[in-house]
Amino acid sequence: MRRLVLFDIDGTLLSTNGAAKRAFHRALLAVYGTAGPIARHPFDGKTDPQIARELLRLGGLADPAIERGFPELWSVYLRELAVEFAHPEYATLVYPGVRELLARLEAMEGEVLVGLLTGNIEQGAALKLGSAGLGARFRIGAFGSDCERRDGLPAVAVERARALVGRDFVGSDVVVIGDTPHDITCGQALGVRAIGVATGRHGTDALLEAGAHAALADLSDTDAVLELIL
Repeated sequence: MRRLVLFDIDGTLLSTNGAAKRAFHRALLAVYGTAGPIARHPFDGKTDPQIARELLRLGGLADPAIERGFPELWSVYLRELAVEFAHPEYATLVYPGVRELLARLEAMEGEVLVGLLTGNIEQGAALKLGSAGLGARFRIGAFGSDCERRDGLPAVAVERARALVGRDFVGSDVVVIGDTPHDITCGQALGVRAIGVATGRHGTDALLEAGAHAALADLSDTDAVLELIL
């Protein structure tokens, strides 16, 4: 295999149109009695545990109390996320070109290994992808439930890829595709190549300034994206 291709989820592949944030808000209130300044706090590019810790610290809680509540928090959050997705009027937005790109990459099995690199906890990622019909597209992943620090996730993904296919992926063999500067910078210590996509909150200029090899408005030009990957 020539490449390990790792996709972020929120803002890159899809949007839950506020459903995940609503579920997170309700879960924080249920478990801790506060959600901190959630209305104005940025979520993008962070892991779920990092977001929760930041909000709860701002809400006046200390780390020991925050960590004691984490197991219950994730259980409640997953329940509330499922409630959001079950609403009759709910629909996950899949960004332009995503389904076509994943289908082309899947057809290149043996040349490309496709995975996830996301701040979502693993079960939350599965629910989001399942709501969009994308759940079977990714063979490995590194998740916010593996490491609270975003920059700790690329090494997890690389090790899982090695364990799966028996091959080491090093440097530019690894391609991260994401919509935030955190996606672009998280793999710099490993020398990975990052492609920015401006379907989230950050424009192409900001993604290039963060160090992206290239930055696209979206993933709709499948041939162009594949050329960058390969």
